[in-house]
Amino acid sequence: MRSRKAGPLAGLALLALALVLVAAGSFTGASGKPTYLNGVYEGSAPSHGGELKVLVTVKNGKIASVTVNASDSAGISDAAIAKIPAAIVKAQSASVDAVAGATETSEAIKTAVAKALEGATLYPVAKRIKTDVVVVGGGNAGLAAAVEAANAGAKVILVEKMAFLGGNSIRAGGAYNAVDPARQSKQGIEDSIDKHFQQTFEGGDKKADPALVRTLVEGAPEGLAWLESMGMKFDDKVFTVLGALWPRSHAPIEPVGTGFIKTLSSAAKAKGATIMLETRADQIIREDGKVTGVVVIDAKGTRIRIDASRGVVLATGGFAANKEMRQAYDARITPNLGTTNHPGALGEGVVMAQKIGAALVGMEYIQMLPLGDPKTGALEGWVGFNVEDYIYVNKDGKRFVSEAERRDVMTQALLKQRDQYMFVICDAHSMPTPESKNSFNETAASLVKKGSAFSADTIEELALKIGVDPVALRATIDEYNRGVETKQDAFGKKLLGNTIDKAPFYASPRVPTVHHTMGGVRINTAAEVLDAKGAVIPGLYAAGEVTGGIHGTNRLGGNALADTIVFGRIAGKNAAAKK
Repeated sequence: MRSRKAGPLAGLALLALALVLVAAGSFTGASGKPTYLNGVYEGSAPSHGGELKVLVTVKNGKIASVTVNASDSAGISDAAIAKIPAAIVKAQSASVDAVAGATETSEAIKTAVAKALEGATLYPVAKRIKTDVVVVGGGNAGLAAAVEAANAGAKVILVEKMAFLGGNSIRAGGAYNAVDPARQSKQGIEDSIDKHFQQTFEGGDKKADPALVRTLVEGAPEGLAWLESMGMKFDDKVFTVLGALWPRSHAPIEPVGTGFIKTLSSAAKAKGATIMLETRADQIIREDGKVTGVVVIDAKGTRIRIDASRGVVLATGGFAANKEMRQAYDARITPNLGTTNHPGALGEGVVMAQKIGAALVGMEYIQMLPLGDPKTGALEGWVGFNVEDYIYVNKDGKRFVSEAERRDVMTQALLKQRDQYMFVICDAHSMPTPESKNSFNETAASLVKKGSAFSADTIEELALKIGVDPVALRATIDEYNRGVETKQDAFGKKLLGNTIDKAPFYASPRVPTVHHTMGGVRINTAAEVLDAKGAVIPGLYAAGEVTGGIHGTNRLGGNALADTIVFGRIAGKNAAAKK
C-alpha cells in the first residue's frame, strides 16, 4: 500500500519548503490538467475527535474511492463522512463544499484527502526521457551512486539543482574516518571496526540503527580503498578531526572536498553517466506502489519526466540551510544562527520522499558546531589542525570544555559562555609557519591578514589583541601545558598532543553554527527507502545526509564523508540491479 502519513511537524516543514520551491504546474512547455497516479494513498488531519485518517484509491488516473476512519462525534459527523467522500470522487478533487452542521469533520476529510493526493498528483510535462537509474543530487553520495550504477552496466542520469557539482561535500574539511591498520600502526594507533562502531553508536546516544552503524564502519575502509583505486590520494598521517573521538581521520591531499568530487565526477563521466546541472527535482513518481522516475525542472523552467526502469537514488542532502524547516523540528535552532552548509541545503528531497510515503527518522537531531565564523557561520577561517594541539577559551580567557569531546557537548558548553563566543588558541606546533594551511587550504598568514585570526609572539600579546585578560590567559595556558605533561587534563581531554609554548601563537574567534541534520528518510542496510510500516518502497534508494538513522543524536566528525561513500555505493549498486 502506498501511504503518506503526515507527522505533527509535516505542515511546518512543507510550509518552509513552500518558501523556496516554485509551485508546480506553471512551467515552460507544460499544458493541460494534472492527472493522478494509480495507487492507494493515506492522509490524515486533526479533527475534533482526534486524528482523522483517509485512504484514497486511484484507478485509471482517477479517484475511485475515499475511505474515512474517524472518531468524531456520532450523529454530528455522520453526514460529512457519508457525503464528502462521494463528492470528492464526483469532483475528482478535494475542493468540495462542506456539509452544513458538520463543518469541522468536512474540512478535516478534505485536508486529509489533499495531503494523501500530494504524492499522487502528476502535473503536465513538456518532455519525457528514459533511463535505467536516476540519481538526484551531485555531492559525494550521488556521484558515488552514479559511478557504481554505471559500473553495474546501468544507463545513468544524474540531476543537480546547482550550477556545479559538490553540494556540501566539496565544502567539507575533507576528513574521512576509516579503520586503517596500514597507516595507523605506523603512528602507534590501536583501532578496530568494533571500536569505530562503539564510538559512533554511543556518540549518537545509541539512537542510531545499529545495523546501519555497522554497515558504515565496515564499509568505510572499503570505500577508502575504492577512492584510492580511482586515483584519489590521502595523507599517510592519520589524525583526529574535530569531534571524531579517535585518530582515524584521513586527510585528502587536495584541499577540502575537491579531491572527492574531482575523482567521483571524472569516474562517473568516464563510465558514461549523463549529468544535468541546474536541474531541480520537483517530484518523485510512484505509481502502483513502485517508484518509476522523477519530474525535474531545468534551467529554462521546462518540466521533464525522467522514467527510471531500474531505480531512483535520492541524494539531495540535508536541510541545515532552511531556517524555517530546521526550527520546525528543533525550536532551539533560531533563525539568527548561521550555517556551514551551502545555500542549496534546503531539504527538498526529504519532503518529496515524505509525499510518496517515506518514513522520516530523527528529524529533531540537528547538529551545531562551536566553530562558526562570527559573521557568516562558515567553518573556514580558523587556525589549528589537530584536536590534540589546540584549546578553546572564552572571553574571560578560560577553558570551559574538553576540545576532544562530542560536537554537541562542545557546542552546548559554548552556548553557556558570555556572548556565546570563544577563541581557538594554538601555536607553531599546529601551524609551523605563516604559510601552514588549515583543513580548508587557508594559510595562517592569509587568515591573520583578513582578520579571521590573530597572531603574536607571546601569550600576553595575543591576549591583548583579542581583548582577553593576559593574566587569565597565561594561567590557562600554563595549566593546560601541565596537564599535557602529566596526562591529567583538567577537563578530561584524552587526546593530548603538544604543549602550547612555541611562537607564534594564534587565536581565532568562533561562535555556534548549524552544521549537520542527522534526521531524514529512513533506510535499511541496502539503502532502500522504507515507509511508516517498515516496508520497502520499491524502486527508491537514498544515501547521504537526506537519510536518517545512521548517526543518532550526534554525528562524529569525519563520519559524514564516509557515510556518503559507503551508502552512495550501496544505493547505486542496488538501484542498478536488474529486477
